[in-house]
Order: sequence, then C-alpha cells, then structure tokens
Amino acid sequence: MDLHNNMEFEMKSCFIPNIAKSESLRIIEVNPGSVVVQMYNPDCRGVFPLDNFQYWIKKGSLIEKSDQQKKSS
Repeated sequence: MDLHNNMEFEMKSCFIPNIAKSESLRIIEVNPGSVVVQMYNPDCRGVFPLDNFQYWIKKGSLIEKSDQQKKSS
C-alpha cells in the first residue's frame, strides 16, 4: 500500500500504540523511514517507523476509512 498525506484510518482495539485511546488518525507526513500522524479524540500526534505502520495496516489494526466506505456501499 502506498501511503500518502491525508489518508485516514480507523484504529482498532488491537492497535497497541494507541495509548491515548484515539478513535482515528490521519497521516500528516510520509518520509522514507517514518510516518507522522495526527490522532483524534483526544487530539495528539505521533511518529511511527514506516515498516511498523505498514505492518499494523496488514494486520488489520488500522483500517483505511475509504476502504470501509467502499465495503459498506
């Protein structure tokens, strides 16, 4: 999956780094080795290694919001 700015994800309970108990996040910046995100409810930011972030997507801990909208249509 190619990650890009403004992608939004729902965070499942199995997303272990969700210390703030946020419900969703948006990618602010993608670098060659990291992903900067904005988490919502509560509002905070985080930086994750790119490989780890992609792993959480593959594992189903992060679900891209546009994917959910397509499946429910």
